[in-house]
Amino acid sequence: QVQLVESGGGLVQPGGSLGLSCTASGRIFSINDMYWYRQAPGKQRELVAAITSGGSTNYAASVKGRFTISRDNAKNTVYLQMNSLKPEDTAVYYCNAHVRLYQGSYEYNYWGQGTRVTVSS
Repeated sequence: QVQLVESGGGLVQPGGSLGLSCTASGRIFSINDMYWYRQAPGKQRELVAAITSGGSTNYAASVKGRFTISRDNAKNTVYLQMNSLKPEDTAVYYCNAHVRLYQGSYEYNYWGQGTRVTVSS
């Protein structure tokens, strides 16, 4: 019923910037918290950034000061602006959202399929 689609991944040089977007579609009553995760080859998936429905944010220590998470509630979209990129940022980036399908419903946890970010010279 709900689909999350990421976009904006690609190849970028160290020190460069890249912006990611994730848009939720389908029957949605409301979206609570939204998140960006990433998973590098051979590593566990890790939380990169989080944003609440009210706009409060949290970041992993490894990206704090370099990445910015934001959202546009009217568009059901969460963004991740990545600056000063490092090779260690190379990973598949996934968005996640907690979605209510109707008033008073359970909050369902939805994942996007991911978008690949490669930081290399």
